[in-house]
Amino acid sequence: MDKSSFSRRALLGIAAGGAAGAALPAPAWAIGDHRPGAVRPPVLTADDQRVAGQVSARRALEHLRVLSERIGPRVAGTPSETRAAGYVAGVLDSLGYDTTLQPFPAEDTALGTLDAPGGLPRDLGWQVGASLSGVLGTTVRGAVVDAGAGGTADYPDDVTGAIVMIDYPWLDDPDVLAGTAVARGAAAILFVAHDHLDHSQAPAFPPWLANPVPIPIVGAGQPQKDRLRALLAAGTLPELTVSARMYRDLTSHNVLAERRHGDGTGPVVMVGAHYDSVIGSPGANDDASGTALTLEVARVLRHLPVNATLRFALWGSEEQGLVGSRHYVAGLPRPERDRITAVFQNDMVATSWDPAIRYWLLSLTGEPNRSTDEVIAAAGRLGYTPHLTPVTERGASDHASFQEVGIAAANFSWRGEEDGWILLEPPYHSPSDTITHNISLERLQVSLELIASAAYATARNP
Repeated sequence: MDKSSFSRRALLGIAAGGAAGAALPAPAWAIGDHRPGAVRPPVLTADDQRVAGQVSARRALEHLRVLSERIGPRVAGTPSETRAAGYVAGVLDSLGYDTTLQPFPAEDTALGTLDAPGGLPRDLGWQVGASLSGVLGTTVRGAVVDAGAGGTADYPDDVTGAIVMIDYPWLDDPDVLAGTAVARGAAAILFVAHDHLDHSQAPAFPPWLANPVPIPIVGAGQPQKDRLRALLAAGTLPELTVSARMYRDLTSHNVLAERRHGDGTGPVVMVGAHYDSVIGSPGANDDASGTALTLEVARVLRHLPVNATLRFALWGSEEQGLVGSRHYVAGLPRPERDRITAVFQNDMVATSWDPAIRYWLLSLTGEPNRSTDEVIAAAGRLGYTPHLTPVTERGASDHASFQEVGIAAANFSWRGEEDGWILLEPPYHSPSDTITHNISLERLQVSLELIASAAYATARNP
């Protein structure tokens, strides 16, 4: 579809359908209860009680399901990211905010999908990367042959018309392996990632080859590989369908929603997250969790008295290098930058991974600012102070776009403790970043309470 043919109505179409996910235990504490993980009962202000007692992880889960299950991987500028932009814009519109879509160019990308008769297990994502050296714009179906390392001795006698699964080589030339598959009559090549040497799971990827190959070539991640081989071993994967496609002339979008205070020239408080994801990942924790948090905080704050303009921002193309947030900040005149009191950026706020016991306060400079100060204060009132890290130097998320021009901002997320902020959950950026494998409603509830209380306190006293 030509970019000019996208209409506001089309972008605001809310996603529908899809299967219900597995039930998760919902947090059950009341506003005055001693919360799990807190060191003491809360000591809340009247404003805290207005917001901390109203935000709901169970409500936020509804948005998580749409983004990560019904829409799935949301790669920058692709139709699925556009669909997600329409969904979040529609939610914010329905809450009464003045909502706009800010378009900007996105990079071309090649993607594939895997499917099977009767479907593949739905607790993983089945998008894969596609190689530019393979045939694009095609779909093939065939029996699955696991050729292991891909040497000539690894093949059965006949693979004509088959989907050949090969371990992507560490050192060997993938062109040689692809040439063998083509010579044997394969209909498509499914390269699969080697296991990472640490605890993390290798993501889906676009295989690199030096030379063109006359069949489609795609790259699957570690969780997809493990599941496919388990299905083959059980005799329950008779055929596989592989699609590969090139997406060109793409447009990504920032979704911006505002509740203006006064004449619209005073202070601004921002809450945000990125809604895109990487190739192959349903992006439940990274970052449908932050997006769902942002939408739920917007719901609770929409009618409460404030002394600042409330602005909610969902960024496109974060995974491509903070492209959406940098585009937005670059377009702000200096007087508009100066209006922004604090930016609360939420990225990976709900992982269920057991070691992720620390709530990280990440600042590009490593110095505290209004955003970190308000979250620290909210944690003190809620009793969560021991779970917070000191303010820690770290960019690599959309808060950096603001701090680069002197705006107070910080990133908030649940991560591990022993190795600092680099200790991320195994499903990070992988096809198993799903609600089933990587979402805790309890951690999401804590994140909601901290950010809602902090943002509201800032908006009341900017």
